[in-house]
Amino acid sequence: MENYMEILGRRAKSASREGAKLGTDAKNRGLITVAEELIRQKAYLLEENTKDVEAAKEKGVKESLIDRLQLTESRIEAMAEGLCQIAALEDPIGEVLGMKTRPNGLQIGKKRVPLGVVGIIYESRPNVTADAFGLCFKTGNAVILRGGSDAIHSNLAIVKVIKEGLMKEKLPQDLILLVEDTSREVVSDMMKLHGLIDVLIPRGGAGLIANVVNNSTVPVIETGTGNCHIYVDESADLNMATEIIENAKTQRMGVCNACESLVIHEKVAELAVPQIVQCLKNHGVEVRGDERAQKISDDIWPATEEDWGTEYLDAIISMKIVDSMDQAIEHINRYNTGHSESIITQNYEHALQFQNEIDAAAVYVNASTRFTDGFEFGFGAEIGISTQKLHARGPMGLEALTTTKYIIFGNGQIRK
Repeated sequence: MENYMEILGRRAKSASREGAKLGTDAKNRGLITVAEELIRQKAYLLEENTKDVEAAKEKGVKESLIDRLQLTESRIEAMAEGLCQIAALEDPIGEVLGMKTRPNGLQIGKKRVPLGVVGIIYESRPNVTADAFGLCFKTGNAVILRGGSDAIHSNLAIVKVIKEGLMKEKLPQDLILLVEDTSREVVSDMMKLHGLIDVLIPRGGAGLIANVVNNSTVPVIETGTGNCHIYVDESADLNMATEIIENAKTQRMGVCNACESLVIHEKVAELAVPQIVQCLKNHGVEVRGDERAQKISDDIWPATEEDWGTEYLDAIISMKIVDSMDQAIEHINRYNTGHSESIITQNYEHALQFQNEIDAAAVYVNASTRFTDGFEFGFGAEIGISTQKLHARGPMGLEALTTTKYIIFGNGQIRK
């Protein structure tokens, strides 16, 4: 007898075949109608989200994680706007990526097609539900979503509204399926649906991602944790550096593109450290630094080896003083998670060296790491931020949810 996840998998597989047939106009119409439905049912979504937020507060969940969980009117409007942006983007499905004629007359090309069924396992952040639907729907994929138990009311409500939007346009409602059973056993079953789910994308903390990567028989696109660094170079504009660090760390502390680690060149440390520490202190951020940093400011706590590699998702940041650009790059490449790194510098050669030598999905010059985001990159939304190097890297938009197949035209050729 099929278990719960196998039944969902077969429904999704069937729906994915219908999704692959949908034309661009039908998909865009569906996205716009779903966006309108999200706005129309804003009060209902906020009411259901409040149940999750109140439960999290009762459990004593830290404020930065409650922020990830919470929906507001503006966040719902952003979800809807994201779907509208996806509708406005060019449809990658059906694109022919070159066509070459062989000496025997065969014409061989590549065509962009959907992946099929995309499974996503994620924590908190109910906006992921709408973003994932929009990107998968535009690319003709079905999506199976398994959110965290902490956001179950929010996710149920969002999926209900999405399905109502699809129903209005007479489009297949099984193109989005929510795993309503929040038990861990179901996650294990989902990871074993090889042949029904074509790719699995985990979004969440290090433990969740490691569990999926280590135990899934379904191919995985690894989205990573974000131990993101900002390096203040010896030629940095210190006011610019302070403003960028303030934004990267304090705008939203519970997200993967928030800055968690600072690296400061010794030549500017005496001026930069007090200014940066005071700014962060104004936001209640605890700075943990090495001995050199502690000598400059009494407001810095001792850092341990563990601090250099920690994604805090909280009001804590590490600080390391270095002697050179090379030492900064070595430190960052040793402890980063391949997500987003930034240099603050007025030296063009240093900027290029940093971008060339830092091993990460997104490498910035004089900008906040908070921009590593599908919406900010103009993708409409993102399915996740890949920190691996195969298939996709960085914010994953529409193209990351496609694959290709060879298309061959002949006129009677046979192989001899």
